[in-house]
Amino acid sequence: MISIIMPCFNAAVHITRSVASALGQTFHDIELIVVNDGSTDKSLEVLKRIADPRLKIINQLNQGVSAARNRGLKEARGDYIAFLDADDTWHPECLEKLHASLSSHPSAALVYCGWQNLGLSGGQGKPYVPSDYEGPEKIEKLLQACPWPIHAALTRKEKILETGGFDEKLSNSEDYRLWLHIAARNKIVRVPQMLAYYHFHEGPQATKNRAKGARSNWRVKKEFLQKNPGVAKQLDKKILRQCLKGMLLRKGYECYWDRDLAEARQIFRLVMKTGFGSFKDWKYMLPSLLPISVHRNLICVLERKK
Repeated sequence: MISIIMPCFNAAVHITRSVASALGQTFHDIELIVVNDGSTDKSLEVLKRIADPRLKIINQLNQGVSAARNRGLKEARGDYIAFLDADDTWHPECLEKLHASLSSHPSAALVYCGWQNLGLSGGQGKPYVPSDYEGPEKIEKLLQACPWPIHAALTRKEKILETGGFDEKLSNSEDYRLWLHIAARNKIVRVPQMLAYYHFHEGPQATKNRAKGARSNWRVKKEFLQKNPGVAKQLDKKILRQCLKGMLLRKGYECYWDRDLAEARQIFRLVMKTGFGSFKDWKYMLPSLLPISVHRNLICVLERKK
């Protein structure tokens, strides 16, 4: 059996679609555990109207997405765990194909697949299949960024429990922390197909706060390396700095060139505290110490001179 865990907080607008995607899988030996995490909208009312014996609804006071997923893990009866957020969906054959792959690799802890971002403008929603991480550069690749979204993987339950589950202090990059600890210690397998859909919409999404996400991502990497000192020793120091501080700086530049200056300034200040960056990088970062109005005016002046 596969246990699907779905945290829900004020997702009444989207949850019917997501539940239908989970219960409509061609792999039928499933249970769907929806943890209603203190929703104040009609999420619970919508869920109670769904008549399917495979659906289990758990109510709790609002404690955050990590606590909701951990509660689902405690209730899960399956040998395999899949996570699906209340506003995302799967291809109908997603679980069938992931399960078949994981079953045929008994030594593997996790199988992952490709995904597609829906709802983004400017042609940003092209299907994406990640690379095969099993190779000599596995740790380096894993340390660069979160390798796949929360719902693009199927994992053996005992491997999740070995990590202690989700860190409930985290509200961002909590899934990256889990994947790092599992994938670095165990064999993982890729299904080179696009089977998961990540839906962007106007409601609150963790991915929209890029500075918070960058900080959380950086801290997750630091914690992982502290708990696994042998991993750090395997990597060249230059590569390690690039994975930690370089990727943080890259996020700052992404915000900067999108003219999301408030977010860029937060990231640049964190990078400067680490002492990382070239002389050219510091020319971009140092104005982050000025009032934001002065910073904006400085950018306008420099752009007029080009």
